[in-house]
Amino acid sequence: MNTLSYGLLGLLARKESSGYELMLRIQPFWQAKHSQIYPLLARMEEKGLLSSYWVQQSDKPDKKIYAITEDGISKLREWMHQPIAPSVTKDELSLRTFSLWLSEIGVSVEIYQERRELYTEKKRYYEELLAGIPEGQCHPGSKEFGSYILATKALMTVDAELKWCDWVLKLLTEHSYAAAGRE
Repeated sequence: MNTLSYGLLGLLARKESSGYELMLRIQPFWQAKHSQIYPLLARMEEKGLLSSYWVQQSDKPDKKIYAITEDGISKLREWMHQPIAPSVTKDELSLRTFSLWLSEIGVSVEIYQERRELYTEKKRYYEELLAGIPEGQCHPGSKEFGSYILATKALMTVDAELKWCDWVLKLLTEHSYAAAGRE
């Protein structure tokens, strides 16, 4: 079992889903494609961690719905006691920032303005997500507690990213004005 397998089990512990729905639901946590998800679902079903049934659809192909079994719940509980692997960071913006000195000011400003727009959209998304969690479900022991603290973490992170973009844009703008004054 790999981390993606456990993530899929965790999603299915909350709600039965098709493979496509699982691919969409896992994206905020883990970038995964159909080609990764479907073989894992088949293997977990063979091991008895999942069950499935087909839903007939008149306007689309039939879809297979997966549900977690008691064995799957047990496996998920075991995973909760395992050590957590360190986070893997893949951040193209940081790599570009490291080489920013090679870029013209205008291009640099565009990079951070575009990223700022992305973070602003993400902020709205997480605010809406938090607004959709019933207040009485924001406590340990509730199924929604994990969603609540993760959405709050994401909102805090995106606020910090927005603040950083604003700071970088201010530095770039000040440099641009200072350079224009020297000409």
